[in-house]
Amino acid sequence: MKRLLHPALEISRLEMPRLGLPAFRLRILVRSVFVLLALATVALSVVVLKDEKERAWQAYQHGFVRSQAEVMARLRHPSGQLALLNASHLGQGVTPLAPLLLPYAAIDFDDPQKSQQAVEMAGCSVQYPDGASVCAAIGNNPYAGGFIYLVGSFYSGELTPRERGALVPAEAHRARISLDMRGATYRWIAPYEAMPPQGSAAVRGRLTGFVDTGAPQLDARARPVRDFRGWLWQNGQCRDLPPNPINQASTGTSAGALTGEAAATDCLRRTHYSIRLPVELFREALFRKDERLVWPPEDLGQMRVRVEMLAPGEDARPLFDSNAPGAQLAASLGDLSRSLLPGERVQIRKMGSDEASAITLKGVEVQAEPSAPWLLRLIRWLPLEAAGVGPAAVTPVAPTGLDILDTPTGNYVVNFTGHLRGVEQGLAAVATRLSWYLGAMLGAIALAWLVVEVGLIRRVTALTRRAAAVSYNVQPGHTGPRLGDLDVSDLRGSDELGILAGGLADLLQRVKDDLQREQLRAQQERDMWHAVGHEIMSPLQSLMALNGPQDPGNRYVQRMQQAIHVLYGTASPAEALQAADVPEGRLDLDAFLRNVADNAHFAGIMNVVYAPSTDQPGPVIVRADEFALEDVVTHILRNADRYRPTGSPITLTLTASESTASATLHNQGSTIAEDLLERIFELGVSDPTSPTPLGEGEHRGQGLFVAKTYMAKMGGTINARNTEGGVAFVLTFQRLG
Repeated sequence: MKRLLHPALEISRLEMPRLGLPAFRLRILVRSVFVLLALATVALSVVVLKDEKERAWQAYQHGFVRSQAEVMARLRHPSGQLALLNASHLGQGVTPLAPLLLPYAAIDFDDPQKSQQAVEMAGCSVQYPDGASVCAAIGNNPYAGGFIYLVGSFYSGELTPRERGALVPAEAHRARISLDMRGATYRWIAPYEAMPPQGSAAVRGRLTGFVDTGAPQLDARARPVRDFRGWLWQNGQCRDLPPNPINQASTGTSAGALTGEAAATDCLRRTHYSIRLPVELFREALFRKDERLVWPPEDLGQMRVRVEMLAPGEDARPLFDSNAPGAQLAASLGDLSRSLLPGERVQIRKMGSDEASAITLKGVEVQAEPSAPWLLRLIRWLPLEAAGVGPAAVTPVAPTGLDILDTPTGNYVVNFTGHLRGVEQGLAAVATRLSWYLGAMLGAIALAWLVVEVGLIRRVTALTRRAAAVSYNVQPGHTGPRLGDLDVSDLRGSDELGILAGGLADLLQRVKDDLQREQLRAQQERDMWHAVGHEIMSPLQSLMALNGPQDPGNRYVQRMQQAIHVLYGTASPAEALQAADVPEGRLDLDAFLRNVADNAHFAGIMNVVYAPSTDQPGPVIVRADEFALEDVVTHILRNADRYRPTGSPITLTLTASESTASATLHNQGSTIAEDLLERIFELGVSDPTSPTPLGEGEHRGQGLFVAKTYMAKMGGTINARNTEGGVAFVLTFQRLG
């Protein structure tokens, strides 16, 4: 056997039995629950992370396909083709203007709606802060003629036309255009010539182009340039002044001229223009036989075009100047990058060209959020089971796509490449933020386990071992240390277990003290009963000899002798009564009660009246012992005599049925408290309101206990109940045939 050393006194030793596994089952269960809870939390997090990786991968695949479709749709649109065809020089600046290659063969410049629609679809217009716009472009078919198209709009007051044959262009609204290409400069001046109205508020007219020599007036022999064609259309709807003309005038735009015109006309209308410039160099290259035609021209990006719209007056500021600051760039391929996800790449290469000439677009890079490296490695390690990546693929291949774009200048191969690292990094960033919550949960679990382990389980273990040692050592036949060697005072504390240990320690001390007192009291009681037995037995023997069988007092002497035999040498009255044997017998209850009433005065109880049953006259045979029953009735009569008013009777009544018979002893006087009706039959319980003080009689709480014990041994019952003005005790017996 092990020895359990007391942790507080370190002197008492108890033999400790070996505890089996069931004794530790609760501790094993608690620890297993905490371990499983921590493992389940981590496993749940990993499963959720794997599921999120699957979702992110599937979402990225759908997004990649959607991005590919969106990019191809924009590239097939005229504006996308314009950006692709002019990708080499669109990023060089907005002003001065450089002609762009259109996705169309030519522009129908004679029709205002068609020309504006073509420009809007192609997205080649350059926008200005005052609402003006201009598109300078050439067609993608050289055989449509070597022309540069200028299509746009500006705001102007009422147009002033040039009179036919007038030689001063400044007397009318006019356009002034210059073209720099291949080391040469070409200038045109094109005054506005009105055409007859066509039944609407809008006005229209022709821009007649002349070679601009810089002179204030035209030569009388000057003739219009044959292939120069231009139109002006002005609608009839007025527009408010620009929102901030002062700021625009300070930046050099045409707001000053607009303000001046507005003061004169008080109405500014949008004016559309469509101009076709003849370029002799283009036409010469078209019909040259010794060289292969190259279209678009390789120096298209180096050409410069300037368009000015002037109001009447020699010194008037331009209503519109294409070189004005604040112009916004036309559509470019850079706009397509916004449709790509971070890390995605699109490579556009013309068929037949090398890789060096390919155009590469990349998605807008987003600043990656900080992520834990171990989480990124964990995410990469998690397998994927999504469709298209193979069974349990850990590192799937980045998605790719290939498409062919057909343009007027040739076919282009468009390659799409995805970027899975961005998906993993984004997921790792989110997981990093949530990992703090996971760590907090695991920390809470660990803290709860530590509190339970240190604060409860270890102390419960110590308490269990000591209690098991005491239980083992107090078994019968064991001669080792006993209950007094158990001390749990060192486990006291302010928490629940400490309070429990303190209460147990106090309880053990009380039990120890009570046990010592009980042992001492039992020994004293045993000595007392021995003394009483020895002192009474001898006089009783003498009385038996003096009172013969015919003497009325012989019955009482026999009862006393029986009581002494029962109690002599017994440790306590309760143990003696429980161990006593009451012989079974047949008794006429009617005759017995009649005899009790007749002889009660010999015991000092006066005025006892018996009322026999009128329903069943004659003997009522019950199962009872005459001496034990007489002892029961005597105890009840003494209680009734003690509580009844002086001179009032004690009534005995008898009722019987086929199986039972009952004797009722009733007295007038005070009733019994309700909470004592059941307890008065317990040993040592008495009524504190008794008129007889303790020590002056038999008022020690033993009489009714003896009565109940004897009735139980005879197979009967005894009950007390309060009646109107008194108390009744009912004795119930088994009736015999």
